[in-house]
Amino acid sequence: MNFIADTKIARDLYYSAKYPNVKFLLEKRFSWMNNFIDDEDEGIEVGSGAGFAKDFIKNKNLKLTDLGDDKHLDFKNIDAQSTGFEKESFNYVIASNMIHHIPYPVKFFKEMNRILKKNGKLIIFESYCSIAFQLVTMIMKHEGFDFTLNVWDEKIAKSDEKNAWHGNIAVPHLIFDDKKKFQENLGQLYNLEYEKFAECLIFLNSGGVTSKTRCIPMNRFFLNILHTIDKVIVKLFPNIFCMGRRIVLKKID
Repeated sequence: MNFIADTKIARDLYYSAKYPNVKFLLEKRFSWMNNFIDDEDEGIEVGSGAGFAKDFIKNKNLKLTDLGDDKHLDFKNIDAQSTGFEKESFNYVIASNMIHHIPYPVKFFKEMNRILKKNGKLIIFESYCSIAFQLVTMIMKHEGFDFTLNVWDEKIAKSDEKNAWHGNIAVPHLIFDDKKKFQENLGQLYNLEYEKFAECLIFLNSGGVTSKTRCIPMNRFFLNILHTIDKVIVKLFPNIFCMGRRIVLKKID
């Protein structure tokens, strides 16, 4: 496994790929979000990284933002914990696999609430730290997981503040699994409108998005078979196999 910290290289590898493995993965990660976005909505993606969201989101008003200054970004050097956007600017915000990289998640959720319009939606895809994902993380030695942190403490960083690529894949569990604590800490800002677990084999056999891993090249027919298997094993044994979760939070006014 080779980790790719250069988004330009990641984009070049993605768009030059001979097989659709990783494109299929990202299609499944983003396409469901279209159900929560209207044509006239104005929105952004925070932590866009290599910036593939526009390939799958149908809304033409989507803008890409990130801490970096890559040319594919619409807004550069944007910290999702303090964006600098005006209050109530957007109908929706997409956060795909980036919350577990944020040092102070509570600050992030407060900032997203501030920039969302009335009834605005925070549309999230995040890691699910199952046994399988923990094993993969230990093998890849890229990100880590720590279930002992107090994710609600705004004074203690949950990831390395000096390395935007560092992440703690346990953070989504600490935020979303305990619904009582979520309600106590974020219930005044959001209602949980949608949640669904997803993804295992299509991730493991994707070849990587920001990493280069070995995979079995497949066409869409066989990738759809993997996806069907994923639906079954994730539903029956989420704590063992699930590697992703879909969440929509609706702003409370």
